Amino acid sequence: MGLLLAKALLIGLLIAAAETIQGILRLKFLNRRLGDKRARRVAVIPGSLIILLIAWGFAPWIGIRTSLDALAIGLLWVGLMLTYDLALGRWVFHFSWARLRADFDPRTGGMLGFGMVVLALAPWLAGTLHGWW
Repeated sequence: MGLLLAKALLIGLLIAAAETIQGILRLKFLNRRLGDKRARRVAVIPGSLIILLIAWGFAPWIGIRTSLDALAIGLLWVGLMLTYDLALGRWVFHFSWARLRADFDPRTGGMLGFGMVVLALAPWLAGTLHGWW
């Protein structure tokens, strides 16, 4: 279980890095054309695809064997990503708690809640696509 956890954490960090790059590209290109609210709504699609592709590509290497392993890894990734997003938002960008909550509110363009659901289910969906269960 130790190696599985270490590999899952490593891929969680890869997902965080990929999503950070995707967020930077969204700010640089989409926000200018679509505005912040619309850009955040549109960007959830490629962001979700990035998560799913990484999960699908690395699931065999991680060593996921059961659907319970997959769901546990998904929850681990959500915890990691929530910690990363909140820490980055609070202590690097100095966002208020209200601003951070807005990232989860679809009425304000916040789609992080949807992204977290995709992240939680990504290892299980990867295992399903690999035909493991």
